[in-house]
Amino acid sequence: MRLEELEFDLPSRLIAAHPCEPRDGSRLLHVERGGGRIAHARFRDLGALLRPGDLLVVNTARVTAARVRARQKPEGTPVELLVLDAGTGRVCRALAGSRRPLKAGARLRSEGGAAILVEARRSDGSWGVLLEEREGGWIGLLAREGRMPLPPYILKKRAERSDAPEDRARYQTVFADREGAVAAPTAGLHFSEGMLTELAERGIGIARLFLRVGPGTFLPVRSARVEEHRLMAEEFEIGADCAEMVRKARASGGRVVAVGTTVVRALEHCARERGEVTPCSGATDLLICPPFSFRVVDGLLTNFHLPRSTLLALVYALGGAARVRAAYVEAVREGYRFYSYGDAMLLL
Repeated sequence: MRLEELEFDLPSRLIAAHPCEPRDGSRLLHVERGGGRIAHARFRDLGALLRPGDLLVVNTARVTAARVRARQKPEGTPVELLVLDAGTGRVCRALAGSRRPLKAGARLRSEGGAAILVEARRSDGSWGVLLEEREGGWIGLLAREGRMPLPPYILKKRAERSDAPEDRARYQTVFADREGAVAAPTAGLHFSEGMLTELAERGIGIARLFLRVGPGTFLPVRSARVEEHRLMAEEFEIGADCAEMVRKARASGGRVVAVGTTVVRALEHCARERGEVTPCSGATDLLICPPFSFRVVDGLLTNFHLPRSTLLALVYALGGAARVRAAYVEAVREGYRFYSYGDAMLLL
């Protein structure tokens, strides 16, 4: 697939800078996979678009407040670190953004005064960073100073160019329970506790898996063909309960609806490796773009994605390029909100 096939025009006014209030009040564009019919709804109406026996699969990854602001000594150049694998130790990996190129040996001082030494750059583009203080390690520093790792397109829309107190709660799903992600599984942001209860009462199952959303979600595709792009591997785990719920849904004729592209990648990786969804864990760098043979996923609940992105390529693979393009044109015409804090699309 050529990268330019993933282009579309989006007015900047449609990029959502803040979440919808309430969570389940966002809009929902329903696109039929079969005939391509498009209908407009509210996210809270999702239950009416599903059938008893259908299964929603969600990602329970919890976003870590992983952005750290610092200054490079001695000149004071601002540097922003995205900490990737914080632990109680003093060394971890981080992506770094700065007006001036960083070099190994650079010394930084965080907003709160922590001393940080930049070590060697690694093959994945990240830097080794050493926290010179010993108390609490990187986990401790993030607890004190970490900011929510909102995508750049949200920060650019805000006058203060920063996260806000509301993001601590709203850039998390209500079912998030496992730390470590540096981006939210955004399709799940629309669910409220009340909606989960209502779906269960309708006979719609909700299965949970974990995929640690990594920095690859921020990285642009540089290759001319999408399939030549290499995704950074992300840790995932599918437990016995999730695997059994998928098996039962498929056996009884229910549809498996992935809540977000991360869920699609975890389920399809497992099915390709093992022939079916079984309890498993590991890392996946599965890139899905047309043509792709889906073995597990029947439908997808997802946000509206950036042009020229692997996320949009995955949606094309499941829904068909022409059908998804038409849906995006309709979404723009009708003023849907785009990207992480935007509205949702159900492809089913």
